[in-house]
Amino acid sequence: MSAWTAMRAAVRALATNWLRSLLTMLGIIIGVAAVITMIAVGGGAQARVEEQMKSLGTNILLVLPGAMTSGGIRLGAQTTQTLTEEDARAIALDVAEVQAAAASLRTGAQVVVGNLNWSTSIFGTTPDYHEVRDWPVASGRSFDAAELAGSAKVAVLGTTVVRELFGDADPIDQTIRVRRVPLRVIGVLAPKGQNSMGQDQDDVIVVPLSTFRNRIQGMNAGRIKRVGAITVKVRDGQSLEAAGANIRELLRQRHRLASGTDDDFTIRNLSEMLQAEEEASRVLSLLLAAVAGVSLVVGGIGIMNIMLVSVTERTREIGLRMAVGARARDILGQFLVEAVVLSLVGGAVGVALGLVSTWAIATFAGWPVLLSAEAMLLAVGFAAAVGVFFGYYPARRAAGLLPIQALRYE
Repeated sequence: MSAWTAMRAAVRALATNWLRSLLTMLGIIIGVAAVITMIAVGGGAQARVEEQMKSLGTNILLVLPGAMTSGGIRLGAQTTQTLTEEDARAIALDVAEVQAAAASLRTGAQVVVGNLNWSTSIFGTTPDYHEVRDWPVASGRSFDAAELAGSAKVAVLGTTVVRELFGDADPIDQTIRVRRVPLRVIGVLAPKGQNSMGQDQDDVIVVPLSTFRNRIQGMNAGRIKRVGAITVKVRDGQSLEAAGANIRELLRQRHRLASGTDDDFTIRNLSEMLQAEEEASRVLSLLLAAVAGVSLVVGGIGIMNIMLVSVTERTREIGLRMAVGARARDILGQFLVEAVVLSLVGGAVGVALGLVSTWAIATFAGWPVLLSAEAMLLAVGFAAAVGVFFGYYPARRAAGLLPIQALRYE
């Protein structure tokens, strides 16, 4: 029996009991749809984490002020300012693994342009911040060392601020007011998108640290060198753990902390946190795909069950075919093709259902998804393999029938 003849016979046999065939395929349909949907959702989650890691910058350490103790009670991290600009310079100069370090201060404020205003984050830092965060200026320029030293009234805007205050107009050389301080716009940052917490990184105005301190924040002279954070970029190929240990040792020496006392600062490895998040999403995706794979196996068991019933119902037909010259391998091929057709048709319907469900999740739930042709081919291929595996036993059983016994079957 040729492959085409076996295919036609299989389609006719399945069409005779189309409702039973449809119910048999249901497990395969659900399994394939679930595999495609779960892989798309998992791939989207991983892509989002990778995008966040890219937007954050590679090899980043964040040094934050430590906790303040009041009446024997520790009030938590960043409750007191213990870091200085000199600490940032020392980290950049004395720690061999460090490529650059940027001190920073942050606050929120209302920004006014003409009759428009926008509430945003004001970020005071040094020119090294762009190198540390891999965050270039898309148009215009950033401030330089002379403007940092002179507390120049200049600012670099994020794209969200530009959109809200200037629309499609060019903001370069325009004037904005922050807490009644006029600032000249000298540049626009390249878009960064959201961070891992869902915050818009482009909703920011970057000014020289001295401008922030002396003009916007108005700190007194006693706290003039204090900063809220130090962002550190480690050189390529260097260990973040080793850099963190050396930074910790340097800051303990600079802050004159006695042996056995707690650090008055905290060092966080942001890349490591995002990598852990990526690993968690990958494991979750594998677990969801495994659950979907169980649906395919259950669908395969359903195919085997129905094929055994079909063999029993068509015993006389099998005996008649053998009596007129059909060989055992022809019978085996016929029933095996029926099982594979069930799986492939169910797989095709499952792909369509998976595409629809993936679109629904992306549209209505707002989850990031990443569809791939490899995932669809994998799901359909696995469905076909399930058909062959679970269809072989019923087909083998049909091929092993003796013609005389089959013809006598009532």
